[in-house]
Amino acid sequence: MMTFQGNHILSVSQLDRESITRILDVSAKMVPYSTRQKRCYVLEGAILSSLFFEPSTRTRISFGTAFNLLGGFVRETVGEENSSLSKGESLFDTAQVISGYSDIIAMRHPKMHSVAEFAQGSSVPVINGGDGANEHPTQALLDLFTIQSEMQHFGKNLDNLNITLMGDLKHGRTVHSLSKLLSLYKNMSITMVSPDALRMPDSVLSILDDAGHKIIQTDKLEGNLSSDVVYQTRIQQERFASSGEADLYRGHFSLNKQVYQDYCKKNTVIMHPLPRDSRPEANELDNDLNDLQHLAIFRQAQNGVLVRMALFALALGVENKLTDYEKPITWHTTK
Repeated sequence: MMTFQGNHILSVSQLDRESITRILDVSAKMVPYSTRQKRCYVLEGAILSSLFFEPSTRTRISFGTAFNLLGGFVRETVGEENSSLSKGESLFDTAQVISGYSDIIAMRHPKMHSVAEFAQGSSVPVINGGDGANEHPTQALLDLFTIQSEMQHFGKNLDNLNITLMGDLKHGRTVHSLSKLLSLYKNMSITMVSPDALRMPDSVLSILDDAGHKIIQTDKLEGNLSSDVVYQTRIQQERFASSGEADLYRGHFSLNKQVYQDYCKKNTVIMHPLPRDSRPEANELDNDLNDLQHLAIFRQAQNGVLVRMALFALALGVENKLTDYEKPITWHTTK
C-alpha cells in the first residue's frame, strides 16, 4: 500500500487497490464534517496553497472547502497571468518558493505532466488537480467513491459492474484516470460510446484489456446504455485546435429523459464530472433529468469534498486524529 504521509499524489498509477480502499474509507469518515454535523480543526494553522493555472470551479473550490473543513487556511492563485510564471519563472522555481510558504499544495495546470514537474521542486506534498489532457486523479477517486456509494443501494460493490463511458473519451482526463482505477477491480464490462475520432486512447484501453475486462467500443447509443452506471463527459473544447472543430462533435450524444427510458435500465445511475454543457447545441444532460432519482451528478460533486479532505488528512498524517479535534457546530443554515 502507498505511504501517504509526506508524499505527492500525482497519478492514479501510484495507487493499488489497498491504497484506494484506504482513501475511500477515510473519505467516508469525513461525512459528519462535510454535512456540518460537527466541526473538525485537526489542521488548524496549516496552510494550503491552491494554484489553479487553468479555469476551474468545482475542483478549485472543493479543494479549498475540504481544507477549511479540517481547520486549515487556504491561499489561492488563480490564472497563470496572476503568477510569476507569466514572467518566465520555471515551475521548479515557483515550487521552491511556494512550498516554503505552505504545508501542502493543490495544483492544476494546462500542460501535461506539469504538476509532476512542479512537484520535483516542492518540499511539501503536492496534489494533482488536473494536468492538461493527462490525468485528474482526485476526480477519478471521487468518481469511484460515488460509484461505490450508489451501488451500495443495490447490494453491489466495485467488482462485477457494467459501466458505460460516453462522450469525448480521447481528451477527457477524467475517464482516463477512472479507467485506470477500474482496472484494479474484477470482471468489469466497460462500453465506450464516442465518435470514432474521439475514442479512448490505446494506452488506456491496453490497461483495461490487461486487467481482463470486457471492452466494447461503439458510436451508437441504442443497446449500449443498459448499464449499472452511465458516465458522460463533455466535449473538451479547450483541447481542440479551434471551437469549430469541437462543434463537429457537440450534441451527438445527448442524454435526456426519453433516451434514459428507451435505452437505460430502470436503476441506471447517471454520472458526469461537470460542468455539463446545457447550451441547446450541446445539451449533454437535459434538465428534464434533474428530478431523476438516479441522476448522481450533484452527489458526485459533493463527494469531491469528502475525497479531498481524505487526501489532505492522509498526506499530512492526521487521518487517525479526526475525532480528537471535533467541536459542535454553532451556526444554522436552515430555518
